[in-house]
Amino acid sequence: MGPWEGEWPDDDRYDPELLAAGDARNVVDGYRYWRMEAIVADLDRRRHPFSVAIENWQHDLNIGSIVRTANAFLAETVHIVGRRRWNKRGAMVTDRYQHVVHHDDVGGLLAWARERGVPVVAVDNVARSVPVETFALPERCVLLFGQEGPGLTAEALAAADAVVAIRQFGSTRSINASAAAAIVMHEWIRRHDPA
Repeated sequence: MGPWEGEWPDDDRYDPELLAAGDARNVVDGYRYWRMEAIVADLDRRRHPFSVAIENWQHDLNIGSIVRTANAFLAETVHIVGRRRWNKRGAMVTDRYQHVVHHDDVGGLLAWARERGVPVVAVDNVARSVPVETFALPERCVLLFGQEGPGLTAEALAAADAVVAIRQFGSTRSINASAAAAIVMHEWIRRHDPA
């Protein structure tokens, strides 16, 4: 979008620099020309009560895509467990609008969840998992995903309140971690915010 045409809005949500120069950000039209802080404040009023957590022991490149998807589904928070650094390229700058919290280990994430009375739902295709479409996903929860390849750690699986999996019908054992996260987040939306 180019520079604002016509009289500028008398609203402190708007950024004078964006109004003057134009807004090339990847935001929905309703947020065009808004200050980043104003967008975050508006999102905070509407966030869904689920969080997403990702184990990051080997610098998983899927994390950026998961953050972007969490923003699209308006997740409350994204938790990065393990390595603090992650590849932000896949987030397409959505990490600026999404609350991202770091935990050194699974214990830190579990302490955060227990302190708030929020169940942790692990997503992995292990023997004890149940199909996500048959599981009663809690409205308030943390959806915990493992990294590409090894999946969730034994510690995370043991500590989770439930373990769900996405049913698959082809020859591959697993699907991409960011694709799995998108499917489960959409399943949460389908059940708790169908409108």
